[in-house]
Amino acid sequence: MNLIESIKKHEGWRDTIYYDSEGVPTIGWGFNLTQPMPKTVAELWLAIKIEDHQKELRKFYWYNDLDEIRKDAFLEMHYNLGDARFCGFKKMIKALRNKKYNEAAREMLDSHWAEQVGRRANELAAIVAEDDNIGI
Repeated sequence: MNLIESIKKHEGWRDTIYYDSEGVPTIGWGFNLTQPMPKTVAELWLAIKIEDHQKELRKFYWYNDLDEIRKDAFLEMHYNLGDARFCGFKKMIKALRNKKYNEAAREMLDSHWAEQVGRRANELAAIVAEDDNIGI
């Protein structure tokens, strides 16, 4: 058995946070959560999460018809909100189904989410809008 397989065997796999014998929050194969996350791990995890969010968004036919920059804007919004909260933007989604991008952008901004994220919402709505005259 190689080193990696031995560590996996002895540490055991947990996909949720648990506390080891010393009370340290841990996940995976004994990854100590009180230590800083290496940037390379965070980059890999981010890429995997983005793929997961893309799969969720592809269920919307309107998403598949968007240009890449709008796809990215909605992907970022979906990443930030998660699927359930994103799907709560019913008026925005209806506008997108009808290719009414200015209306969709206004719906993005007329939300608690926009209040929470401020400039991020303004930037993403500006990408979605067809022109610069949507009032942002």
